[in-house]
Amino acid sequence: MAKQENTYWTTEISPNTYAKGLGLRELWQKKYLIWLFIKRDITVQFKQTIFGMGWYFISPLFTMFMYIVVFGRIAEIPTDDIPQPVFYLSGICLWEYFSECLSAAAGTFQTNAGLFGKVYFPRLVSPVSVVCSKLFRFSLQLGTFIIVYLLFVFRGVDLRPNWYLLLFPVLVLMIQCLALGLGLIISSLTTKYRDLTNFFGVFVSLWMYATPIVYPLSYVTNPTLHKIMLINPMTAIIETFKYGAYGAGEFSWTALGYSAATIVVLLVVGIAMFNRKQKSFIDTI
Repeated sequence: MAKQENTYWTTEISPNTYAKGLGLRELWQKKYLIWLFIKRDITVQFKQTIFGMGWYFISPLFTMFMYIVVFGRIAEIPTDDIPQPVFYLSGICLWEYFSECLSAAAGTFQTNAGLFGKVYFPRLVSPVSVVCSKLFRFSLQLGTFIIVYLLFVFRGVDLRPNWYLLLFPVLVLMIQCLALGLGLIISSLTTKYRDLTNFFGVFVSLWMYATPIVYPLSYVTNPTLHKIMLINPMTAIIETFKYGAYGAGEFSWTALGYSAATIVVLLVVGIAMFNRKQKSFIDTI
């Protein structure tokens, strides 16, 4: 009778737990890939361009002048006694960073279809790296805001920064997580229903006008509309930054906490949907 040999298994397949299903541990193990993708994204942005980084300064300044003419001069919307360039730039910088991150994260599957079909790596590396690489552009635009801000300070304008400005890194992290979570949800849905891309594009454009960027939250005097505005998670983020930067606007820990809780839920749902869709996106894209 043949002697039975012992068998040693090198791989064990077990059901995924909820935490493992999010893929965060694998993402952390491949963090060097995130850094490589970040460097790639930043380098590609300046190839075959005339002004290079100059576009990052031109875009917010041009938008600011348009807002001053349309909303400041024609519509005569108040800005809480804050100089219009400072008021508009503070919202433009944050919103453009959010919209850029959201757009890039939402196009993850379509943009990287060729790469995803050839080699395996944690798919979350791509949207996470894009959100991080956009920080470079955001830092330059934020520098533009700081320069304009200081010009008005030196001219004697009474701008009152306070300790709430220390929440700025938290606000940026909240913007990143909100853009990433919504972007992953949109990317998962548009993989199968591509016409939804147009809908979400219009939705994001309208979303900006539901956020206190071209007008202060105090301008919304209707109690019902004011409460609806606070449902928007970006409202508390924008208002907190403005309140910390020049002491005008509305700040509420409750509103900021609500935004943070909403963002966490959207991020978890987005990652779960993204991880589920990545298994079959090659067949549907």
